[in-house]
Amino acid sequence: MNFNTPSRSRGKRSLVVSITLLCIAIAVIVISLNTGTIRLSPAAVLQTLLGNGSSDDQIVLFDYRLPRILVTVLAGAGLGIAGAALQGITRNPLADPGILGLHAGAAFGLMVFVSLSFTMDGSVALFIPLFAFAGSIAAALIIMLLSYDRHNGVSPMKLILVGIAVAAGFHALTLYLSLRLDEDTYSFAARWLAGSVWGRDWIHVQALLPWVVLCISYIWSRSKTLDAFNLGDAAATSIGTPVRSQRVILLLCAVALSAVSVSMAGGIGFIGLAAPHLARRLVGPMHRHLIPAAGLIGMVILVSADTIGRTIFQPNAIPAGVVVAAIGAPYFLYLLVRSK
Repeated sequence: MNFNTPSRSRGKRSLVVSITLLCIAIAVIVISLNTGTIRLSPAAVLQTLLGNGSSDDQIVLFDYRLPRILVTVLAGAGLGIAGAALQGITRNPLADPGILGLHAGAAFGLMVFVSLSFTMDGSVALFIPLFAFAGSIAAALIIMLLSYDRHNGVSPMKLILVGIAVAAGFHALTLYLSLRLDEDTYSFAARWLAGSVWGRDWIHVQALLPWVVLCISYIWSRSKTLDAFNLGDAAATSIGTPVRSQRVILLLCAVALSAVSVSMAGGIGFIGLAAPHLARRLVGPMHRHLIPAAGLIGMVILVSADTIGRTIFQPNAIPAGVVVAAIGAPYFLYLLVRSK
């Protein structure tokens, strides 16, 4: 009897699903490149990418549209994988960077950044992920301290409740800082908090890319560790998994990934919740299959949301965060009722 057959079957299914999701992601990106206030035909996009387009097409594509789309691609993948990692670390199917208050911490960090008279423009934007990461780490430490019980560890439901409370506190601090800003800076902060990726430039892609690549690579390389966490701490330790050290490192990577993603894409919620759940339905619970699928689904969701927001509702563009929330909030309620 061949005991590897189920594993091989899951591997083939995962490969087929991943290729399908990749094709969908490419299709969504192509559609996003073609649509907007100034529409470009697929032929014009291709010619411009090859360097043969008109000067106007090059300005539209390379100066405005392509950097914005690349930010949503990287941030969507980062949020989806950060959610998958957090759900694996906490063994909580409702864990999400936004719900747990990590996005609120990142927002507070970014508000501190803009309060220091900095902006998203220029090379100074490279420091934005550091401020967002510091804010998310502060939120994560507070949440873990308040939800930890020395007898029972961290309760999944308590983690959610504490996360919501901590998020409310950071939102209040963020609002207080935003009210002290000048008119132009407040306008930028309001767009960011709503999840708008308008005005993103190549410097923001450069600031986001190394964080996303490094964090995703490490999280995926520890897929077996995340699988072991699902067995419980005692069982994971018995098979040789350094539970405490790996949990801390993976948690830092997940926090960093979510923080830098929202620092460039704005206050986007629910992708870290929905993408892993959808991926788990498609490829199963094994993290070596789950992580790529969650990243691709998160990418598709965010790029689609941004495209919908800036095309369907013209001339008044809707922030991608609003579109995602309109879909993600009912999905969260469905999962909450189903988990009960």
